[in-house]
Amino acid sequence: MHDLPQETDDLAGKVALVTGASGGIGSGIARRFARARARVVVHYRRDARGAEAVVGDIESIGCHAVAVQADLRAPEGADRVVEAAAESFGRLDVAVLNAGVQPTRPLADMSYADFRAVQESNVDATFLVMQAAYRAMRDEGGALVAIGSILGAQPRPGHAHYSVSKAAVRMLVRSAALEYARHRVRVNMVSPGLVDRPALRQEWPEGVAGWESGNPSGRLGQATDIADACLFLCTQASRWVTGQELVVDGGASVRPTW
Repeated sequence: MHDLPQETDDLAGKVALVTGASGGIGSGIARRFARARARVVVHYRRDARGAEAVVGDIESIGCHAVAVQADLRAPEGADRVVEAAAESFGRLDVAVLNAGVQPTRPLADMSYADFRAVQESNVDATFLVMQAAYRAMRDEGGALVAIGSILGAQPRPGHAHYSVSKAAVRMLVRSAALEYARHRVRVNMVSPGLVDRPALRQEWPEGVAGWESGNPSGRLGQATDIADACLFLCTQASRWVTGQELVVDGGASVRPTW
């Protein structure tokens, strides 16, 4: 009989990369992984101050982190963040591919440039970091988690380019899970519903009210909800799970449509 792991909420000795970790969901994932005793690479593209604040929070609880700037839409940027893990901590065990954009624009008014910009940030960058991280993990194994969205399965006006990008990420995850399994690299996806952030209620009061009144759980998601789901998929608790999508939306996707 195989020995079962003694701790499932534990990344002690592991090195984790979180892309897009200077704020929002990404910063919540980075902080949660640090509390699970991982050493964390905090990636950012523009918000150096936010990334350094996350590093400071992690260091304040006695854990280790480093901030790394890179544009992940180019292969050299993806390579840079993965190399930073090896340079800073000697290895890479876990990567959460969170970086992305979510602009809104009606489909009829969307230019080709608008469409391509979202695919580059959400699909191309995910592909490039996934590939680079796999190369770093294939000798020892590891876990990759891509952040999707419930909009990847259910369209919403103004989000066609975003929905297409997250649907593409879903198939990328499944394809990677199939091909990477022989090297003990698991690949999964967490798809959030509407997650709270600063100023959201002021910027979109009608949307927040509609979500809260119609969602079975009666509330918005929090970054910690998404972080805990990612943590599960990166520990031994999910050791036989790969190629799967974990929807974290308070029940929004099970609401009747008629």
